[in-house]
Amino acid sequence: MKTGRNILLGAAVAAFVLTAGACGKSEEKKTVGEKVGGAIDKAVDQAGQVMEKAGETMKEAGEKVKEAGEKMKEGKK
Repeated sequence: MKTGRNILLGAAVAAFVLTAGACGKSEEKKTVGEKVGGAIDKAVDQAGQVMEKAGETMKEAGEKVKEAGEKMKEGKK
């Protein structure tokens, strides 16, 4: 029983030490893959925002065209 508890205690200490060591990592020490991934995420977010704005603009334009069509229809009567 003591051996199992010692192994568990050793694993917990090792996990703590590794976690504490990782806390001091600087954001500047990113790998190329992490930098590229961050840039891609940012680009996708921006593209999503642009797409939403374009969708809203298209909806507004459609409503204005519909209004203009209705006005033309009323003018012919």
